[in-house]
Amino acid sequence: MQTGWNKAKQIFADAINIAPAKRLAFLDEVCRGDAETRLEVESLLASLDDAGSFMEQPAAHEVADLIRQNKTLEAGTSFGHYEIIRQIGAGGMGEVFLAEDKKLDRKVAVKILNEKFAQYESNLNRFIQEAKAASALSHPNILVIHEIGESENSNYIVSEFIEGVTLRETVRTACGSGRVDVDNQSTLSADDNPPATAGDSDLAEILDISIQIANALCAAHEVGIVHRDIKPENIMIRPDGFVKILDFGLAKLIEQKAAGFEASTDKQNQTAKGVILGTVNYMSPEQAKGEKVDARTDIFSFGVVLYEMLSGRTPFAGDSMSETFANLINSEPPPLTSFLTNTPDQLQRIVSKTLRKKRDERYQTMKDLLTDLKNLRENLAFDERLEKAHPPNEKNATAFLQAATSETNNRTDAANNNFTGQIKPHKPLAALVSAVLLIAFIGLGYYFYSSQKPVSGTNVKKSVAVLPFVNAGQDPNIEYLSDGLTESVINNLSRISGLRVMSRNSAFRFKNNQTDTKNIAAQLSVETLVTGDIKQLGDKLIINVRLINAEDDSQIWGNQYVKSSADLIAAQNEIAQAVAANLRGKLTDSEQRQLAKRPTENPEAYQLYQRGRFHVFKLTPPEIQKGISYFQQAIEIDPNYALAYAGLADAYRSLAIGSEMSPTEFFPKAKAAALKAVELDDDLSDGHTTLGSTLFWGDWNWREAENQYKRALELNPDDTNAHLLYGHLLSNLGRHDEALLEVKRARELDPLFPFAGALEGQFLNHAGRTDDALERLKKTLELAPNFWFPHMFASSVYIEKGMYREAVAEARKAKELSPAQTVSEAFEGYALAKSGKREEAQVLLEALLKLSTTRFVPPDHLAFIYNGLGETEKALEWLEKGYEQRSPKMVFLKVEPKWNNLRSEPRFIELMRRMNFE
Repeated sequence: MQTGWNKAKQIFADAINIAPAKRLAFLDEVCRGDAETRLEVESLLASLDDAGSFMEQPAAHEVADLIRQNKTLEAGTSFGHYEIIRQIGAGGMGEVFLAEDKKLDRKVAVKILNEKFAQYESNLNRFIQEAKAASALSHPNILVIHEIGESENSNYIVSEFIEGVTLRETVRTACGSGRVDVDNQSTLSADDNPPATAGDSDLAEILDISIQIANALCAAHEVGIVHRDIKPENIMIRPDGFVKILDFGLAKLIEQKAAGFEASTDKQNQTAKGVILGTVNYMSPEQAKGEKVDARTDIFSFGVVLYEMLSGRTPFAGDSMSETFANLINSEPPPLTSFLTNTPDQLQRIVSKTLRKKRDERYQTMKDLLTDLKNLRENLAFDERLEKAHPPNEKNATAFLQAATSETNNRTDAANNNFTGQIKPHKPLAALVSAVLLIAFIGLGYYFYSSQKPVSGTNVKKSVAVLPFVNAGQDPNIEYLSDGLTESVINNLSRISGLRVMSRNSAFRFKNNQTDTKNIAAQLSVETLVTGDIKQLGDKLIINVRLINAEDDSQIWGNQYVKSSADLIAAQNEIAQAVAANLRGKLTDSEQRQLAKRPTENPEAYQLYQRGRFHVFKLTPPEIQKGISYFQQAIEIDPNYALAYAGLADAYRSLAIGSEMSPTEFFPKAKAAALKAVELDDDLSDGHTTLGSTLFWGDWNWREAENQYKRALELNPDDTNAHLLYGHLLSNLGRHDEALLEVKRARELDPLFPFAGALEGQFLNHAGRTDDALERLKKTLELAPNFWFPHMFASSVYIEKGMYREAVAEARKAKELSPAQTVSEAFEGYALAKSGKREEAQVLLEALLKLSTTRFVPPDHLAFIYNGLGETEKALEWLEKGYEQRSPKMVFLKVEPKWNNLRSEPRFIELMRRMNFE
């Protein structure tokens, strides 16, 4: 009788040939009374599940040995320039770890080849082949490979780390809500589960996922790579719905030849006789027979995945591996209508064609399959919109056409903009009418807008504001695109000399109300306005743009752009060029080159960057962190994306200053990202501005910060933020007149930007002009009554005027509007102490001291209250801590009048010297 490890190996070998649902009973029987062996077998089975395509299931004994000998790296272990965080997967071929890339400050997935597995040359070659196959592909829906290498005698692959869930988990979730149980599917038939009706969003989501998968495989096949192991475990879905295909471990490079041509000398594509690679439930018949494969094997496996997403079960599942093989080769799957009553006929046809056993009868290319999927989504979704307005009547096509035309022309109707509505059975007449109407809709729109020719001449108008593009379909999934498109057009137009372009800050005040264009233009002091809207129609974006003469509200020019998401970068450039040409007439060659310049050529990276900006502008720590994640993903896809590095630097700086988070953690990250932005594109004004801010607030390097601000303004003289931030530096250095000139210029460029007015109030206060400061802050509060900055600065001004009651009131209002910050509490505590309310000041002080034990609180904020209480030594002690902890608020040391009583103290003088003020 077998004992120990040999017994566990044999039971494991038998167990993998048994359906998962029946393994429990099998183990109960064969491991009765032997808990140790059972635990070993269960561990092997768990590892087998994790291994995915890295394992060849028939070699069960060898795989068991490899699993057992695999060693795990512990958290904190350094592996090359990667630091292990935790293990996230394991299998016979190796282990996968989440790690921190110390060079580029990003999270990555590190797949380390099992030591014993690597001893065999074929295994090592297969591991290297996976990396080469995947790294040869550059597509938004395919996992990005960063590096392949060897460290400490271990081979490894480093890839992007994807947060999300596998398609397997998604299918299981769907099953839990009423579909077939995929974990027990081999025991079920169509009769066991009565047909269901897919929900409104289910079929639309399935089509969207399927199109993304097909797009990725199309790209792989075009460069001669066949995946050969498409299955739900190898498909990840990020939280934003973006699909990524993983694991090209079985990928094969094939010659570029017509599908079906298989020369007998083509040994590269042959599988060793008797060895079957892949996962049984998702194999093509030719894979199951050990025959040569081509791109059509991926088409079959894709069909299996699509079938499973729709029905909740794989089409050929049996009670054992041998039964599954038999079904795969000989049986036809139940029709989808056995599981879903509302399966569109066209969808059933597509799935059936992917699952043809003879590959010559399948789709011959993934491109053809992708085209059919897109057409299906377009036809079904467009039918849905028209049917909502007027159900089709095939006996009265004329009436139906009139109703559909009316629906199409109603551009404000949200139903017209929602291209992903409920999918219903396809109606041939409705599909034909829909296609005609879609072409007519786009054609008429293009004719209407493009028929208005650009005006001739030069210097027609010299000022313009681009109002936020309206999300016409009110689709939250493209809100970031409408904002990003607006910002990109603003940035592009800002490159044109002699054209004053209102910045994003003021333009976005009219995001939710653009009805009175004449009044908006008057408030912004511009002669012209650019207005527009964007909506999604299937995989197309419809962008309408208008250039308005503010004087009489007439339209100077307009156009409609029909673009895919991948063409959005080109669209923003085309829009800016058209607007500039209509405002300025003929552009110089240099200006045309500037407008044609693209920050990135990768559409996914561009969209991730815009998502990052969208979240960072919400200004709360969780949103900023979310924005950072998107910037990092954009950089992973395009490491040369300078603008994304600049955005990343701004976000880190915002956490350190505005969110009062650890400066020693976030300023170095901000500086590294800013330096990279400037290194990649020295002509990027945003890069120099954010680098200047990091040097100012984080490094206290006044001279180099000033050089960076000057360079930014040289590149873009009308950059409001650069003027403001440069003014801030000048103010803190005591160069008050220069600072006030910079902030005045910023307000002229951006009259409705309350941040400029608030900072001007602060600069005036630090210049000793308290009355002027209050006047400016009151005007700013009229513009933005719920903005906490003016209240905070007003509190500081009232302290200097000895008006402590007013100072306390303003500080409390600032705290009410922005609960997370602590500077208003510092001012309140100082004012209370100075007004004789020492006990109340002490209560605030104790609260801040307690808070400082759980999060970063700028030590100088505590020093304020100690100084107000007259505890000089304590105040100096906490200022010293502010220096040690690199508190950004220490940059006010030279000009903050609340420190005037300390300026003769030797410790304060020495602190000023160390901060390069003296």
